[in-house]
Amino acid sequence: MSPAPTVLLIGGVDAHLERFDALGARIVLIQHPDKITPYQTRTAHALLMLDYTDWETVRPFAEAARAVYGADAVVSLTEPGLDPAARLSDRFGLSDGRRYEVSRRMRDKYLMRRHLAERGLPVPEHGLVDGPGSLADFGERAGYPFIVKPVSTTAGFGLLRVEGPQDLDAAWARIRTLDGGRTDRGSTMFTVDGFLMESYIDGPEFSVESLSFAGRHVVVAVTEKLTDDAHFAELGHVVPARLPTTDRARLVTAVEDFLTAMDVTDGPAHTEIRLSARGPVVIESHNRLGGGHIPDLVRAAYGIDLIAYGAAWPLGLTEPLSAPPEPTAAAVTRFVLRDPGTVTAVHGVEDVAARPDVLLAQVSVKPGDTVRELRDNWDRLGSVAVTAADPDSAVRLCEHLVREEIRVDVAPAAPEGLRAA
Repeated sequence: MSPAPTVLLIGGVDAHLERFDALGARIVLIQHPDKITPYQTRTAHALLMLDYTDWETVRPFAEAARAVYGADAVVSLTEPGLDPAARLSDRFGLSDGRRYEVSRRMRDKYLMRRHLAERGLPVPEHGLVDGPGSLADFGERAGYPFIVKPVSTTAGFGLLRVEGPQDLDAAWARIRTLDGGRTDRGSTMFTVDGFLMESYIDGPEFSVESLSFAGRHVVVAVTEKLTDDAHFAELGHVVPARLPTTDRARLVTAVEDFLTAMDVTDGPAHTEIRLSARGPVVIESHNRLGGGHIPDLVRAAYGIDLIAYGAAWPLGLTEPLSAPPEPTAAAVTRFVLRDPGTVTAVHGVEDVAARPDVLLAQVSVKPGDTVRELRDNWDRLGSVAVTAADPDSAVRLCEHLVREEIRVDVAPAAPEGLRAA
């Protein structure tokens, strides 16, 4: 019998370890102290708890772990672990030496835009924020509205929509508040290291879930995003997306061209794209799995376990997908949202979770917690995911459960003038 392969896993959640454990792999886990769970402590063959986003910290510990346990692959399936995993893989000679370059380009939205433009792919007008004057100059050049967002954070954190010149001072004040600090909503593992300006892209938004095998890209699913122009939080996901076959084909081709241009060769990718008036335009992409329970939706609709492929492929323990799958059902996530205030009661979650057509139901708040104004994905209060025979039926079911069966009672926030000093 051949010895069990060893994976040096950077960060992640329990589901990631479950898939490696099911493969029989030895797991050497480098995990942030804030993210460790009892399951990870039990399952990992070796565990190092440290801030793996700090290269000077993670490098010597990873080298020591490799010297003791070996490493057949260095993998991360979570956003903050992508760059250190790629950098270590290059350092250990486990890649072509360009994995970190590709990962960094995927995470840095400005580098991504420059790289695509150099290769002739469609990109919006864009530029880096360099003082308040750069905002005004960009508005004159690109027109209004335009978007300002951190170069390399996630989940909609810090995104601003500048409607006109009257918004420039407020936008600059917000940039000064956030730039150079850590994200403070949902996770503190991301550093805000500059802001990108880009012209607003119209049209419905989708995400494309793909797996790449030695340079061949297989689109597993196109996900329809439920959004609201009033904020940057995603309201839900629909798999498969409800769109004509021709439009789906346009999105698939655009994403395949994008991944090739970005030099992505292996593993999962989650690409956010709009079907604009001038055709498909990539908003951003990530060389990892999608969030918002998208892997659960894909598994329910297509029977494809994206996490399992993300674990098995780098260890050489699975065959590549030969062709895109066909859906056998539909699946939908709707997120639990409420107006700002203080939570007074939570009801119905367990009853909803027990239904056979519900994939998951969870609420992250409890009585006494504060509900903030909805600005990004980290302000959502919970989620419900369901499966049904078709997308429309799944959407109706999920919306009913979120709005009628799950109760999160909130005492409204006091008006500004009545708040205690």
